Amino acid sequence: MDIQADPTLAFTVTFIAGISTSIGAAAAFFVGKKDMAKMALAMSFSAGVMIFVSFMGILPSSMQIISKELPERAELAVYASFFAGAAIAWAIDALVPEHIDAQTIEKCADCPEKKAKATGGKAMKTALMAAIALSIHNFPEGISVFFTTLEDTRSGIAFALAILLHNIPEGIAVALPVYNSTGSKKKAFLWASFSGLAEPAGALIAFFALGWLFTPAITGACMAATGGLMVYIALDELLPMAREHDTQHATIIGVFAGMGLVAGAWLL
Repeated sequence: MDIQADPTLAFTVTFIAGISTSIGAAAAFFVGKKDMAKMALAMSFSAGVMIFVSFMGILPSSMQIISKELPERAELAVYASFFAGAAIAWAIDALVPEHIDAQTIEKCADCPEKKAKATGGKAMKTALMAAIALSIHNFPEGISVFFTTLEDTRSGIAFALAILLHNIPEGIAVALPVYNSTGSKKKAFLWASFSGLAEPAGALIAFFALGWLFTPAITGACMAATGGLMVYIALDELLPMAREHDTQHATIIGVFAGMGLVAGAWLL
């Protein structure tokens, strides 16, 4: 593999993207029913970033990388990898419990203390399954962020930004049921943080154990597959959750605001 960037930088970018679940965990303590409109805006903003980065950053970069090794089949490889990534995301959703949706978050946030204690076991089980699901999602994301940053620092950082924004509501999804069932902010924070640490863990394992496998073609294919995974998450999870609590066209505003942020950052 032809490494063009410092592995330390790539790992740092991956670590920051992964640990952003902690931001969601902290924010969860202040999210109530009246705040769901803000969450809808935040989730649609994240979806906009993910979609824009996938189509305008990740896929063109993967095309360029694969063309170095497979110039005549680059387009086929990119398109096939993109849809394979979406299929992988669908398979993960089908095989593991779904993430806690906005409606569950809203209900848990408003649970009276006695009710929360009575249903604590169920909430803890839900939180555990959510953490497992998120870790499964985050592990390959960490690998992709790491190797994308090694190949193209700008695309890697933009990709990491998209993952960071995506991980914040995921942190809330894990932290809220833990907090409501145990009353422990510390446990809620740690559970959410650990689920995000699957990303730098994936990067380390891939670099030390699998780095020799990542030729330009394989690296580009992984990037394109992650683009498909990101678009799937944005369309299947984030936008439906945002629409459920949409007010005054907040979802579409959030989507284009997220796209605009990335476009503006790239122009600087």
